[in-house]
Amino acid sequence: MYNNFVMFMEKLSMELVEKISKQKGEPVWMLEFRKKSYEKFLELDNPKFGPKLEIDFDNINYYKKVGNNETDWKNVSCDIRNKFKALGVIDAEEKHLSGVTNQMESEVIYHKGKDELKDKGVIFLSSDDALKQYPDLFKEYFNNLVKYDENKYTALNGALWSGGSFIYIPPHTKLDRPLQSYFRIESESLGQFERTIIIVDEGAELSYIEGCTAMSYSANSLHAGVVEIYVKDNAKCKYSTIQNWSKDVNNLVTKRAIVGSNGLMEWVDGNLGSKVTMKYPACILMGDNAVGNSISIAYAKEGQVLDAGAKMIHIGKNTRSNIVSKSIAEGGGTANYRGLTKICEGAINSYASIKCDTIMLDDNSISDTIPTNQVLNDSSVLEHEATVSKINEEKLFYLMSRGLTENKAKELLVMGFINDFKNELPMEYAVELNRLMKEI
Repeated sequence: MYNNFVMFMEKLSMELVEKISKQKGEPVWMLEFRKKSYEKFLELDNPKFGPKLEIDFDNINYYKKVGNNETDWKNVSCDIRNKFKALGVIDAEEKHLSGVTNQMESEVIYHKGKDELKDKGVIFLSSDDALKQYPDLFKEYFNNLVKYDENKYTALNGALWSGGSFIYIPPHTKLDRPLQSYFRIESESLGQFERTIIIVDEGAELSYIEGCTAMSYSANSLHAGVVEIYVKDNAKCKYSTIQNWSKDVNNLVTKRAIVGSNGLMEWVDGNLGSKVTMKYPACILMGDNAVGNSISIAYAKEGQVLDAGAKMIHIGKNTRSNIVSKSIAEGGGTANYRGLTKICEGAINSYASIKCDTIMLDDNSISDTIPTNQVLNDSSVLEHEATVSKINEEKLFYLMSRGLTENKAKELLVMGFINDFKNELPMEYAVELNRLMKEI
């Protein structure tokens, strides 16, 4: 049995929003924010771009707590421990990570940071705990970069957010090992709405990795997370994600970073699952000489529509951005690149590069490149390259002539195609990616 099990099996309503806030013991200002967000959710329609979304909001469970937030893995229920151990999440903790947060359903169920974090003044908590322990700092950065009223799903997240990570890295602080969060949906028709806030202060550096999985059911689930990242002057942040949602999850995520002078933000984004994905990690290059990089893969198979990409907004002078998108479509799947790169009038002497490559593994799959590129001054340069091709028949024939089956030969070619992406991952996630690519 789970400790402190709580589940609200109710239709989405203002009463449910209030009940969730009361369950969490939140301050009045957060309750009012949730109510305002819910009202905006009711007003807004689905996005007018991207895949068609068919979500029955009356058949989603919006809040489920399966245990307390423990700091000792032995205190987590045996059932949950076995599930995370089977996923390989815990084995890497001691050797490779400075801290870890594991979320099951709507709440963080395990959180642990090494002593070095405390010694260096690093704050690494669940977002719910950060609201309680650091209310002023939390409020300063919450809902500033991703506003609740941007779209229907940022509003829904604002109304129902639960879990996620809050990280603050003090000035000139560098961690030897990454921090990690892992999100798991175990229940049928569940909605997961984590909220992650990361602040990398001046001259500091952070590597953060995130994994996501879900059980497979016949009824659809919904994941609508929000991530806000603040990279201050001369700071660096690398955010690596492998999302392997089951094919009944609608994955609708808003991720955005703002980068100060001489700062660096890197998105490493892997999308291997879900029914529908709409995700476009963004960098606002606010400071002079700021740099934003995004490298991503999307692998769509039968019944999947992965609409992913990146956004780069150049505001500071001499800013640089680089987008590399690798898409694979097989079995009638749809893998699209959708992106925005804008070099503003004052962003003089800036440079942006976009490279989108797609391989089609059959004649039934679909891939489109849908860029919006804008350069509003005469001293900047934007380059965009896009290719769509079928798998190389000569290479396939050569590999099969050396004794490989057709499936093994295709697998080898696909892994070569995404090698640039794999090289950007931490070692443990590169190994995990190899395993996942063989299974999907």
